[in-house]
Amino acid sequence: MLVVVVYDISDDKRRLKLSNFLEGQGRRVQESVFECFLSLKEMRQLHQELKRRVKPEDNVRLYWISKEAVTRVLTLGSPPPQKPPDVYII
Repeated sequence: MLVVVVYDISDDKRRLKLSNFLEGQGRRVQESVFECFLSLKEMRQLHQELKRRVKPEDNVRLYWISKEAVTRVLTLGSPPPQKPPDVYII
């Protein structure tokens, strides 16, 4: 499942901490937007972790997009959402 995480955090330090954390979860597609391919369990864990990190004055939204809807995503100027490979060969 694709989870799109969007945030608006005015405090530079907290915003940087959150973006650094999210870079380990998925792919940054805009300054404050990440695409993360997660299982239901991983999605719930991410939500719990974000609840710990986010202050009441911050605005963070998670949009869960079904497999069927991902195939209908249209983009301009960037590739469409793609699940990372299951295996990397080094």
